[in-house]
Amino acid sequence: MLVESDLVIQRRVMDSSLLGQFFSFILHIDTHLFPLVAEYGIFLYVILFIIVFCETGLVITPFLPGDSLLFAAGTVVGAGYLYYPILVIVLLTAAIMGDAVNYMIGNYIGPNVFSRNIWLLNKDQLIKAHNFYEKHGGKAVIFARFIPIIRTVVPFVAGVTYMNPSRFLFYNIVGAAIWVIGLVSAGYLLGNMPLIKKNFSLVIYGIIIVSLLPIIIEWVRLGVRRKRI
Repeated sequence: MLVESDLVIQRRVMDSSLLGQFFSFILHIDTHLFPLVAEYGIFLYVILFIIVFCETGLVITPFLPGDSLLFAAGTVVGAGYLYYPILVIVLLTAAIMGDAVNYMIGNYIGPNVFSRNIWLLNKDQLIKAHNFYEKHGGKAVIFARFIPIIRTVVPFVAGVTYMNPSRFLFYNIVGAAIWVIGLVSAGYLLGNMPLIKKNFSLVIYGIIIVSLLPIIIEWVRLGVRRKRI
């Protein structure tokens, strides 16, 4: 029994350690990207492509960094280690392809996803994304780009509800362009200012909090409605 309990404790410690490392990577992503540039050079474009593609294209990976990664990548450009046009094209392609793949997966599975328990799919997240999609229509694909978790799930829901492919592609491209160019440019222009560099972790905190505000506000509204009922 003692051995088993020790193993359980060790596993929990390892899990918490991995979780801590993950959040540390996100909050100090600028310090991680520069060593990656030194080690992998132009292959960093490939690494960034894979992360953005998975974050937007796989409904089971909404936890990957998105907004903070784009901003941090912009700071690397500002420092002269990456080329702005190439980075924007790479990330824009990843974002558009990711949403397109997510849409196709949702389109293949169909509406039954809301009535069945499917392994690895969080039904609560799907329902929230569906409500968001119902509220904003096609524009939800654009708005969702700036909301973590929702960003990953809305394209899937658009496919599930059989949104017109051409219409989806239009909103997909527009949303990806605003998201990628906006955040990379912000990182490029602001990321290497002394004040920003000195307080980079706080800036990343701010980006995460601001991007999560719509979800937090919606949770508060739901809580108020339930209390009234």
